[in-house]
Amino acid sequence: MSNAFVQAAVILLREGLEALLVLAALAAYLKKVGGGHRIAALYAGAAAAIGASIVAAWLFAVLNSGQHSDVLEGFVILAAAALMLYVSGWLMVKQDPRGWQDYLAHKADSALAQETAWAVSALAFFAVFREGAETVLFINALAVAEGGWGLGLFGGLAVGATGLVVLFYFINLIAQRIPLRPLFIITSAFLFAMGVKFIGDAIKEFQEQTIIPFTELKGTAWLDGLGLNPTLEALSLQALVILAALATYSVVQRNARLSREDKAMRASKP
Repeated sequence: MSNAFVQAAVILLREGLEALLVLAALAAYLKKVGGGHRIAALYAGAAAAIGASIVAAWLFAVLNSGQHSDVLEGFVILAAAALMLYVSGWLMVKQDPRGWQDYLAHKADSALAQETAWAVSALAFFAVFREGAETVLFINALAVAEGGWGLGLFGGLAVGATGLVVLFYFINLIAQRIPLRPLFIITSAFLFAMGVKFIGDAIKEFQEQTIIPFTELKGTAWLDGLGLNPTLEALSLQALVILAALATYSVVQRNARLSREDKAMRASKP
């Protein structure tokens, strides 16, 4: 087993796993709520991202001598984080099955339904593109280091791609067996956690270009081992996002409760 084989397989599995989890979570959610017709938009976004990743990697190689662009990746990561936080909040608000049924009854073929289809497609695009261009660059660098695109490298890519497909199948299978409300909550929490993590990743890209200061906090080095950014700037922004999300959720829940109480009072009147 050649070095190129192992490295190619590991690179593809490592870089594709996060995007795979996002796609599997969203696909399971769409099937659960009768939105199977939107899965095509989800996969279309992912397919477009694969093509865009190859084009972006080629442009980097031609225009930037193959150098990695931290600034561009930082903006791509922020876009992905924003979409993940948006979809996470939307799912959390709609977690109540009764509220979801009312929503479907009053919003059939509405602009919001179209917006959701656009959102899942865009989220799939950025989730895959966030990893895709970097993966292509890594694989190209590996090919250069190994003296060309040999059978070992192609074999590693084939094994990595097969591994991702198998993982996607089983993750999707498990997700489809989860009841509707827990699925909403789990998917929302997962996307929110990924969005917060991506914010830290984007800050790291900007810090590497000295666009944002780098202030390492004592006692947080263990976060780096989890793939997180243990700096004051990243953790502060992530904390603000979490607090804002909690405050927004509290307001939405309060308004929903008041609305239900108002409807109950009106219904009880003769």
